[in-house]
Amino acid sequence: MKNVTITGWGRCIPQPVVTNDDLATVIDTSDEWITSRSGIKERHISHVSNSEMAALAGRRAVAAAGLQATDIDYIIVATCTPDRPIPATAAYVQAKIGAVRAAVADINAGCTGFLYGLSMAHGLIATSMANRVLLIGSEQISSYLNLEERSTAVLFGDGAGAAIVEASNDESGIKSMALGADGSGAQYLTTSGLGTEQIGTGAPRAIIMDGAEIFKGAVVRMGDGIVAAAKDAGWELDEIDLVIPHQANIRIIDAVRRRIKVDESKMFINIHKYGNTSAATIPIALAEAVDEGRVAPGSRLIFTAFGAGVTWGAVAFQWGDRTEPISTTDDELPEPTRTGLEILLARQEALNR
Repeated sequence: MKNVTITGWGRCIPQPVVTNDDLATVIDTSDEWITSRSGIKERHISHVSNSEMAALAGRRAVAAAGLQATDIDYIIVATCTPDRPIPATAAYVQAKIGAVRAAVADINAGCTGFLYGLSMAHGLIATSMANRVLLIGSEQISSYLNLEERSTAVLFGDGAGAAIVEASNDESGIKSMALGADGSGAQYLTTSGLGTEQIGTGAPRAIIMDGAEIFKGAVVRMGDGIVAAAKDAGWELDEIDLVIPHQANIRIIDAVRRRIKVDESKMFINIHKYGNTSAATIPIALAEAVDEGRVAPGSRLIFTAFGAGVTWGAVAFQWGDRTEPISTTDDELPEPTRTGLEILLARQEALNR
């Protein structure tokens, strides 16, 4: 079986920022209330389409791997907020970056989407169905928010992260992987006002979440997933260099860390800057960790997530020799013409009509 590794990484964070204090001007909340319950201080709100964020993150990952878009055989976009139900957001990405040889597909496993996508990329490469896969986690969750639902409106943000996945000639790459799901818990995190089931019902658009059930499930599944992934990789927990968990809530991350007794310095945390970006949290965090020097050649990493479905997963991954991009791109998103709060308020106005 081929070793399958990551050779390129990139992220796209839209410019408009909404702070907790901004939200407090339109929602009955405060910076202290949000921070103490979630660890979030601000989030970014996209002024472009989901596929535009995904494409820029993808272009940056392609450049970091020293490739051209025409070298990509397959594009997988993990998202629960596609530009449209038809076609796949990955089709838009293919056209935007010029990956004319690539097959395309979207997957939706909620916040675990990037790890599910990693397993699919692994299968494609290990069985020689593809040589290079562009895997992207990209979300525009802000489009689903209802500012009248305080418990969820303060938690989410937008962004995209991407990775080039290909065969490895050394010992780097995926060492173990475990994914799971329990569809009987699907109601714990879902939406109203969206999807064919909701057409004609007049249900308002909103994210619906049973916070207590999600919290319990995330702590147990993410914690146990880290332990199992390390064991399957032949690693002791103290041999892990960095855990990159899904960034849903700082309380969940802290509870997971205490459950498995991993030092705080080994948990990568950036939720305070971005909020919960669903399937984008892990690839954004990975790209940020590499760029900040938190990932060294040969680093032993664990990715773990829990999300809607309910789904969960954990991956043990050994980083390769390179922590610097081979190349970069000068491409950027267009300048926003509105603030993040103005974008949210315009969407809310349209929702309330």
